[in-house]
Amino acid sequence: MTTHTEYPFQNTGLPLEERVTDLVSRFTLDEKIDSMVQYQPEITRLGVKPYKHGTEAAHGMAWLGEATTFPQPIGLGCTWNPVLLKEVGSAIGDEARVYYQKNPAINGLTLWAPTVDMERDPRWGRTEEAYGEDPKLTGELTAALVQGIQGDHPLYFKAVATLKHFIGNNNEINRGSCSASIDPRNMKEYYQAAFKPAFVKGGAHSMMTSYNSVNGTPTILHEDVNKVVKEEWGMNGFIVSDAGDLLGIVNDHHYYESYKEAVAHSIKAGIDSITDDKEKSCAAIREALDEGLLTEKHLDKALMNTFRVRFRLGEFDPAEQNPYADMPESKLCAPEHGELSLQAARESIVLLKNENKALPLSKEKLDHIAVIGPLADVVYRDWYSGTLPYKVTPLEGIKSKLKGKTVTFSSGNDRIELKSAANGKALRAVVNNENRLRASEPAAEGDHFELTDWGWGSCTLENQTTGKLLTSADDANVAAAADEAFGWYVKEVFKLDEQGNGQFAIRTWNGKLVTAPNGGNDSLQVAETAEIGGNELFTKNVIVDGLAEAVAAAKVAETAIVVVGNNPLINGKEEIDRPSLELAESQNALISAVYEANPNTVVVVIGSYPFTLNAVNEQIPAVIYLSHAGQELGNAIADVLFGDYSPAGRLNMTWYKSAEQLTDLMDYDIQKGKRTYLYFDGEPLYQFGHGLSYASFAYSPLELTNDATSLDGRVTARLQVTNTSRITADEVVQLYVRTAGSRVDRPLKKLVGFTRITLQAGETRDVELIVPAEELALWDVTRDRFCLETAAYTFSAGGSSDDIKASATISITCETIPARNLSLQTRAENYDDYANVYLDESKEGGTAVRLLQAEGWIKFSDIDWSYGSAEFEARVSGGGQGGELRIRIGAKDSEVIGSCTVSASGEQEWQTVSIQLPGVKPEGDLVISLHGSVKLSGFRVR
Repeated sequence: MTTHTEYPFQNTGLPLEERVTDLVSRFTLDEKIDSMVQYQPEITRLGVKPYKHGTEAAHGMAWLGEATTFPQPIGLGCTWNPVLLKEVGSAIGDEARVYYQKNPAINGLTLWAPTVDMERDPRWGRTEEAYGEDPKLTGELTAALVQGIQGDHPLYFKAVATLKHFIGNNNEINRGSCSASIDPRNMKEYYQAAFKPAFVKGGAHSMMTSYNSVNGTPTILHEDVNKVVKEEWGMNGFIVSDAGDLLGIVNDHHYYESYKEAVAHSIKAGIDSITDDKEKSCAAIREALDEGLLTEKHLDKALMNTFRVRFRLGEFDPAEQNPYADMPESKLCAPEHGELSLQAARESIVLLKNENKALPLSKEKLDHIAVIGPLADVVYRDWYSGTLPYKVTPLEGIKSKLKGKTVTFSSGNDRIELKSAANGKALRAVVNNENRLRASEPAAEGDHFELTDWGWGSCTLENQTTGKLLTSADDANVAAAADEAFGWYVKEVFKLDEQGNGQFAIRTWNGKLVTAPNGGNDSLQVAETAEIGGNELFTKNVIVDGLAEAVAAAKVAETAIVVVGNNPLINGKEEIDRPSLELAESQNALISAVYEANPNTVVVVIGSYPFTLNAVNEQIPAVIYLSHAGQELGNAIADVLFGDYSPAGRLNMTWYKSAEQLTDLMDYDIQKGKRTYLYFDGEPLYQFGHGLSYASFAYSPLELTNDATSLDGRVTARLQVTNTSRITADEVVQLYVRTAGSRVDRPLKKLVGFTRITLQAGETRDVELIVPAEELALWDVTRDRFCLETAAYTFSAGGSSDDIKASATISITCETIPARNLSLQTRAENYDDYANVYLDESKEGGTAVRLLQAEGWIKFSDIDWSYGSAEFEARVSGGGQGGELRIRIGAKDSEVIGSCTVSASGEQEWQTVSIQLPGVKPEGDLVISLHGSVKLSGFRVR
């Protein structure tokens, strides 16, 4: 206990809340304002050091220098292993401490990770950053990662995890201005369900709001930030806005006209730390205070939240009291962290197909292997990766397994010579300070470019003399000067725009034309003109046919291993959603050609998201998948290919056969849109939870203990799993439930428990999975709360959702949802069905339904009409043009029994309208149809 202190906040013997309150009370108003932003200033007189909120750490410390890099989160999600995720989080926390000790003012300990967003659409450009499409899996994994990052000490944090991005963030198109339409059931049962465990179980003390709106309200202003996250879930840390998002309320959403309004309402809504332009943000806070939009107490509340976390990071306490205060520098890129990276990469590998036990390959029997493909001899990092301390490519990993054997390599890419169509001169990279492309005649021997086709017109060009990629880095000149394709704007991407007659134009990352050498200037430049003329035309001479080279290598080898996938910076990333689910067309052609040349072909897919591998799945005997897995990528692949590790990864997303099986990218209703394994009733390519093993497992009958008589109860599932093979292997035991007899459509199956276990050959293990009753509940829109229904619940267990080994059914007696009482005020968003409408904001409070097309409807079912049926009264807005409400009983095409005209008004000008209904007792559903620009927020029937 500190006995000699100048201020109470320095006394470690006082309760934490007293210390935090004392410190904040001593700040001047200017100090409070300046401390509301990401870079909190030094306050020398109080011993407060400068501090930065937000250090990227999605799968290892990023942007600070070398750091241990783990598989992308989409890959970590495929491990289905919370124990591993806690260890990964702990290693990230260790390395965060080392960097913090190097520069505490810049390398903060509040880490922007993990990304918890639900991945209901695999076309999302940031699919690599999150953990899958299921809230149970995501919740358990991210809770464990948070526990590892923050540590197990009762007071001090190793580091603090900031969950991203609350909420409904699964598209990049117009993300700063779009609005996701999410009804209450989807919100409570799916989107928020993924975030809850990281707070309630994991103890996360920070969260970031998303750029988008939900139901017309920017999430930075959403009531659930305070109402659910801080109050219901008890999060006692701080909320941070995403970069530029607070001012984006004005600039992008056009929700408010002034920054002072934006900042005032955001802080009131729960934002405690602003990640935005400091000068503009602080000026807006001052204006808001001056005009009474904010009070100093609002700032105090926010600063209490941010500084409470800083206290728990140990900043204001003697180092000897904080077990994390003196992290050895040897923890940075420590060998044990490298081993953990390898373990995580191994555990993430999913064996998608293994026909006739094509895998594992035999190191002893094979003498000649061909390793082929554009990803065979590279290790890519993504935008949120750290600098890899070392990297092992698939080719290197395979070679290390086959010492003394023949391993041939072909990328399958063409090597080409580029020429100016205007003068026929070949382009070559001159090794000088500029590395610009110049024209010469003839080209230097070997001064060619390897062309990698990433699909959809995107390619990269690597100079074979310098090993550098072509880049338009300065947006003025084109140079062979880049070590990798990397950056917020990936300027190493070019598009070859075919013009006929073997000629093409070259366009830069942003569509600008490249102009060829002309006159006295013999270096390539980015053209100012949009017109394609002679100087903007090129030809190419194929020096090495990559496909032919790959086929030749495959023909003479005993086995061909083709490594394909994506570059995580091209065709899908932050701000760019994927154009399709397919592999690049050239990669599919490469796989087919190699397989035709050698039927003993194995395909390794390294990717940031699911792919449609229809032809691959049909042709190739064995296929494995993993994400971009960091420094140990190649060793992990080789371990699985050659049987030194039995794969046990499981897919954390449905792999569809076609994007046509998906609804529109902005369709956030997974229930009606039949999204994810929960509701998808089509035939996928690979099911959620799919993954094969080199071992085999037997399951005993499933035994259930039913203690679920309320939401506080539980169901316990017990079974035995036996490894019936001769090798040690992991099994992922998955438990699903299906409900029969519900008031509403429930998931076709829902993950409610899982565990990853290691079994020796012949070993039997007892497995117990406890299912909290609340995970069996649905959100009852008639009463605005969760409800455990009286119904039959069938539990099914197996190693995959498509390989169920044991099932059992129980009846739970709890609640029956009563018939609707529409004489009570009923929110329009609480419909049972709908068509051609979406949810928008009602600024007088709540959410409104509005038209997506010319005519739409909402339906309310299971109604007790005894409460009244004579008059329909509603709160509506006429919008810019007005319109009409019509009432039907029964089906959506039934006879209209009442209607009213709604006059034109402002979007948020609300009025009450009434419709007299026939004086007969109706039976059946209530259908409300909207026409014109009418918005409906709520109603009642009397």
